[in-house]
Amino acid sequence: MVTCFLEYEDKVLILKRSSQVSSYQYKWAGISGYIEEGNLPLIQAQIELEEETGLTGEDYQLLKIGEPLRVKDEKMQRVWIVHPFHFRLTRLKKLRLDWEHTEFRWVVPEKIKDLPTVPGLYEAWERVK
Repeated sequence: MVTCFLEYEDKVLILKRSSQVSSYQYKWAGISGYIEEGNLPLIQAQIELEEETGLTGEDYQLLKIGEPLRVKDEKMQRVWIVHPFHFRLTRLKKLRLDWEHTEFRWVVPEKIKDLPTVPGLYEAWERVK
């Protein structure tokens, strides 16, 4: 799984998951998705950025690739291996959310700890800040 943090003016983008997703409905998350067979994590991160926000490669730049994070979810009896990425928005552009999210916010990264998020979100941020 990949999780992307998109930064703009010292804030990061978080998205609220919709009722249509299979897990963590109504939780805040980064731009994320499963790594499809044959894709490298970075390629999948770029695909997710485009699908979930409407941004293209001209709109952002890669700042950091973090060490993968093992996130155990006792409730779901599942272990996620999260590949975190940190991108910077290079030009302000209107975001277009897809069906996976209902809203977005630009937040100071420390604020992530205070929100109901998917498991391990702040820890993933810590790996790429």
